[in-house]
Parts: sequence; structure tokens; C-alpha cells
Amino acid sequence: MIQLIIKNLSGKTIYCNSKTEKMLDVLQENYIDWMHACGKKGKCISCKAIIVEGMDNIAPLTEVEKRYIKSNKLKANERLSCQAVLKGDVTIQVPELYKLPHMNYSE
Repeated sequence: MIQLIIKNLSGKTIYCNSKTEKMLDVLQENYIDWMHACGKKGKCISCKAIIVEGMDNIAPLTEVEKRYIKSNKLKANERLSCQAVLKGDVTIQVPELYKLPHMNYSE
């Protein structure tokens, strides 16, 4: 079972059984509100997540993510949750810019 921890949501921990699920899908299946403006198509960066631990437990960068890295819109420690497939345990953080106003963040 894969464990996904959201550090700045008071360490909220959610689980998924599949190693083929995208991070955003896992978040939504567990009723975690997460910014995403383009409908999971990788056309924006609003669903980005800061990877605190476990970058090696995420499938390789997609072509979309590589394009955003080249244009400096995505940092080396960030992934698009709509593109990133979980392969093992990961700890993430919501970027300051994409925090939702109705959520209670711990940091």
C-alpha cells in the first residue's frame, strides 16, 4: 500500500493500492481539495506539489513536466500532481501560491 503524506495539511496521510494512479486522482479519491485549473490535462501548473520526500517513488517526468522545467515554471523538487504517477511512499507540500482559502494549512 502506497502512503501519501501532505506535510502542510497537518501531516494528513492517505493511502492507495495501485502503482498506476496519478497523485491528483489519489488526492481527489480521498476528498482532499487540491488546486487544478485545466482539468488534469497538464496545460497549467496550478496542481503542482512540492516533493519533500520520495521523489524516487514517482514515475519519471512526463514530456509536459519536462517542458515546464525547461521554461523554469517547475522546479526540480516539484511535480504536477495531474501527471505524477505514484510508485511508492511520498511526502508532499502544497505550494504557498496554490493554497486554497477554505483549507486549514499547518505551515
